[in-house]
Amino acid sequence: MLKLDEIQMRLLKEVADLHSVPEGAYNIRSNSQSAGRQSTANIEIVPKQDVSGLEIRIKPGTRNESVHIPVVMTQSGLKEVVYNDFYIGEGADVVIVAGCGIDNCGNQDSQHDGIHRFFVGKGAHIKYVEKHYGSGDGKGKRILNPVTEVYQEEDSSVEMEMVQIKGVDDTNRTTLAELKAGARLVVRERLMTHGQQNAISTYTVHLNGENASADVVSRSVAKDQSYQKFDAKLVGNAACHGHTECDSIIMDQGRILAVPGLEANNVDAALVHEAAIGKIAGDQIIKLMTLGLTEQEAEEQIVNGFLK
Repeated sequence: MLKLDEIQMRLLKEVADLHSVPEGAYNIRSNSQSAGRQSTANIEIVPKQDVSGLEIRIKPGTRNESVHIPVVMTQSGLKEVVYNDFYIGEGADVVIVAGCGIDNCGNQDSQHDGIHRFFVGKGAHIKYVEKHYGSGDGKGKRILNPVTEVYQEEDSSVEMEMVQIKGVDDTNRTTLAELKAGARLVVRERLMTHGQQNAISTYTVHLNGENASADVVSRSVAKDQSYQKFDAKLVGNAACHGHTECDSIIMDQGRILAVPGLEANNVDAALVHEAAIGKIAGDQIIKLMTLGLTEQEAEEQIVNGFLK
């Protein structure tokens, strides 16, 4: 494994909670190069030949194993597109940890676009964690545009934790999912923007099989002059259950747009959308200030609790 500097190690901690080389299968990408890679008996990681990216193959029945594939960037002006495909065998149950951290101290924009495709076998279960983080005092932007595609076979289950709390100037997050009979998708998005940042999240979920279900929930905070858009569409093509929810706090001169989309193409498709956008209640701040906190500290406590 290539030696990573202090900034790169800090980014790894932020996006993948890694303090050292992880156990199990991993690929660590640093400034468009592989800083280290390891497969296991049940999880094989192979570089693609035609484009930049990886094929991750998880054997049927694999359980209690994990895959870490974080990306860190510290080179100002670097722009890359990476294609990663995951093949999860029948009955497997694994954790996949991705994420990207960009530290930009220069004047040029740095950008990482990651395209992840998941092919989830019958009865398999995965938990996917994707965290994005930005830092650095340069004028160049930190840009992240993740695309996630999920194709679920019968009775499979996918849990997705999508987190972006700090430092990303522009992001366009696109998620597409197609579920067969009995498949289940759960998404929990946590997002905070500040300054002049922009964040767009687009989800399109096709519930194609009987008893397929999806639950997509976003919690977000927009501060300063930042802008957010949450666009979630559920398409019920069978007797299925779908729920989307946008719960947002708006502060300062922030702007938030929530766009619900429900399309029922079957009489037994049950689809629900909820949305709530509002400011922090004044009585919450006052209550915390009576405990000795300043107004700013009270707001931070409320926001942190909201995004957990």
